[in-house]
Amino acid sequence: MSDSGLRERKKARTREAILREAFRLFRERGYNATTVEQIAEAAEVSPATFFRYFPTKEHLVTLDRFPPLVEALASQPPGAPVTVLRGAFRTAFAALSAEEIAAGHAREVFAATVPELLVASLRKSPGLLREVREIVADKAGCDADDPRIRDTIGAVFGVVAMVWLEWAQNARMDGPAEVDRALAHLESGLSL
Repeated sequence: MSDSGLRERKKARTREAILREAFRLFRERGYNATTVEQIAEAAEVSPATFFRYFPTKEHLVTLDRFPPLVEALASQPPGAPVTVLRGAFRTAFAALSAEEIAAGHAREVFAATVPELLVASLRKSPGLLREVREIVADKAGCDADDPRIRDTIGAVFGVVAMVWLEWAQNARMDGPAEVDRALAHLESGLSL
């Protein structure tokens, strides 16, 4: 393996160690009572290293963007917006390991139960939605300002949010499969 490949693996391990220890401490002590210094110590890194991976504690559980989805979306062939988005969600989930899906799910559940984090996530979502809107519009051959693109993205993310909330209540649910089933239903016109 090349030096750059080894560095990337080490970075990924460090990032996951920080996330793993942060969530362990959040469960034990609560989000607000856990400090960056405690997280860094538990992950066996310095606070400076923590800040190289996460600009703030809030960034542990909120996403400015979701790279697997954005990358999967960019790789989809042109087509109808719901079809393109469904394909992107399938591709993004397929690229993640079971551990990554479980860790992501745990972060999402946590972010939905701590009011400050829920607000922070909502504040950050316009950037991701704007990026998705531009890619989907391009794939559909229309302008990003087309209200139909806005409506479709709203419908897709609304369906995904409903599944995510249900998944938060039922950890046994196969979230990725249920997202796909829900998007297939939306794709079919929501017929009963």
